[in-house]
Amino acid sequence: MSRVSDAPAVDAVLPVSQLLLFGLQHVLVMAAVPITSVFLVAKALGLPAALTVNLISATFLMCGLGTLLQSFGPWKFGARLPFVMVPGGAPIVMFVTIAQQRDLQTASGAVILTALFYFLILPVFARCLRYFPKIVIGTLLLLVSINLVKVYGGIIAGKAGTPTFADPVNIGLALATIGFTVLFARLFKGTLGQLAVLLGLLAGTVLAAGCGLMDLGTVATGSFWSLPTLLPFGTPRFDLVAAVPLLVFSVISMVEATGQTVAVAEVVGRRINARDAVPRTIRGDALMSLAGGFFGTSMIITSGENIGIVRATNVRSRYVTATAGAILILIALSAPLGRLASAIPAAVVGGTAMVVFAIIGTMGIGMLRKIDLHERGNMFVLAGALTMGLLPIVVPGLYSRFPDTLQLVLGNGLAMGSLTAVLLNAVFNRTHAELPATAEPAEPAESAEMAPAPR
Repeated sequence: MSRVSDAPAVDAVLPVSQLLLFGLQHVLVMAAVPITSVFLVAKALGLPAALTVNLISATFLMCGLGTLLQSFGPWKFGARLPFVMVPGGAPIVMFVTIAQQRDLQTASGAVILTALFYFLILPVFARCLRYFPKIVIGTLLLLVSINLVKVYGGIIAGKAGTPTFADPVNIGLALATIGFTVLFARLFKGTLGQLAVLLGLLAGTVLAAGCGLMDLGTVATGSFWSLPTLLPFGTPRFDLVAAVPLLVFSVISMVEATGQTVAVAEVVGRRINARDAVPRTIRGDALMSLAGGFFGTSMIITSGENIGIVRATNVRSRYVTATAGAILILIALSAPLGRLASAIPAAVVGGTAMVVFAIIGTMGIGMLRKIDLHERGNMFVLAGALTMGLLPIVVPGLYSRFPDTLQLVLGNGLAMGSLTAVLLNAVFNRTHAELPATAEPAEPAESAEMAPAPR
């Protein structure tokens, strides 16, 4: 792979060794998401082991192809930014609910209908982008960070009421992984400093193995190749009523994609036209969700998780995430690699994720610092948005006695925070601040291939 000289950092092609290392870093941080999402579906629906392995393979394949799509952006599908795609958390729960209430064929049909709905509503949504100024995007990033830290904190602690809840061993392992990551970021410079997240995860994994907390016995057993099956549940059934929760979520997902696109563009210093780049991101989400529906997965969407890695490492090249996409495809087709990834303890992955997701919060704070919060209107916009966004995150079940349709929106902190910010911004700032047409360029890197390691 050749190196592109004098190219912006986001378009720079690094040496192959660096592409592999930095790409692997992205993969290991997000690998828990497709694995846990499939395990959630399999456990809730009582799926057989063979079908579960097949769905893991299909999910990794869709994530890999989607990551390549977002990184390269052919035919206006994908933002040409360093994105990684994963199964959406809320859509997984909705997928399971539809399957329990109807059947798996209807659940797959709902995913396909939702993907098509993306394309139908996108032209309308694109005209509303001016209602998402920096105060909305910054609030969304802060809420994304808090929500993800809460989710992975729950993974580390375990389920309340079970014997393993708040197990000091798991919590200690997660804290050790966090400590390793911060230590490596402090001690190392250059490439090693940029790999602090990966090194922290590997150190946590070695510690877990040394303490006998990893089961590697199943890695070498079973078949070597794992090819996902088309229509694993049979012919999809299309039921608009059953698909309503996912259809509503698709609009929420578009809001999240808007914030992620603007945030990544600012981090990597790419000047974008939001009215072009945001729809490209959403088209990529729609296409991969459509393909995933035919392979039995839920919606596959752009991930806010990898934004933190880009910010932490200052490695901005989209060819790094493209390499991560290729690795994900390799994992999808190679069963032992998938089993090895699933053998990493959840506490280790959770500890790594906590650092990365907290960094997303600092990005939101950085964006909000550009807003004049001494101005009364902005102060109340942010306060109202954080109130409505944080309530369902910090008080689960707050709206549990409300009608199901209202719970879908009220109980989603990201949706409520973003919606409140948009509405209050319209009330207090009658001249609607438009989403910036371009992202401010980041500080120049020392070389074309990478930026300086953070200290």
